[in-house]
Amino acid sequence: MAPDSSSSGADPTAPRSPRKITVIQEELFAPGQSKVQRYATLAVGRPGLTALVSYETVMNLCSWLPGAPGLFLRSKLYPLLLGRVGRNVVFGQNVVLRHPHKIRIGDDVYIDDNCLLDAKGNDNDGITIGNGVFVGRNTILSCKNGDIEIDDRANIGFNCEIFSGGHVRLGKNTLVAAYTYLVGGDHLHDRTDIPVLDQGRVAQGIEVDDNVWLGAHVVISDGATVGHDSIVGAGAVVRGEIPPLVIAAGVPAKVIRSRESSDGT
Repeated sequence: MAPDSSSSGADPTAPRSPRKITVIQEELFAPGQSKVQRYATLAVGRPGLTALVSYETVMNLCSWLPGAPGLFLRSKLYPLLLGRVGRNVVFGQNVVLRHPHKIRIGDDVYIDDNCLLDAKGNDNDGITIGNGVFVGRNTILSCKNGDIEIDDRANIGFNCEIFSGGHVRLGKNTLVAAYTYLVGGDHLHDRTDIPVLDQGRVAQGIEVDDNVWLGAHVVISDGATVGHDSIVGAGAVVRGEIPPLVIAAGVPAKVIRSRESSDGT
């Protein structure tokens, strides 16, 4: 089960300090690394030949395998790589794991075909997925030294991406429609004498609270919060704060009405 932020003592509305994001090119092409070491840095995240051989054996043996034999083998072999796996977890075909020892999954979870779970980072906690979660086909959960927390019964549609350079949370019972992008990091761009790529990156994080519905093609920007039981309309771009129990839409997203008045509560 994913940690409950309400019991951890953390205030989800409190300002978050920007966090430096690692630059993958600097890690992969640092001097003194062999090609094998660079690959292990990208995919395995643990030193030593044993970790590399275990990872390669499992992924090459069953990640691509279709049908019932593939589902069965992945249910037995993927947990050997992962940090924690609950009961009744299904991994579809071509599900890719990176830094799998930092991925924790609860009970009754379905990870559909062609998903990427990437917990990459030097000192992050990685990816935590609660109970009863569905992750749709072609969806990417990507860390760059950040953390992703998906609480119980979240439903993520196909072709979505959740990127985290700090901390990104999807609350309980969240519904995320197709092609939605949570961008938990940003590029510095104050200077014009050097490219944006070379100016560094920071991450404030994203908080999407319980029972939220994000429509198709929504973008949630770094530092944004969406209050509980709110709805964000298709194609909206969220910057800043969306309060609880409202419907928001537009670019940038603005509140168009309260949900409380529509149900008489």
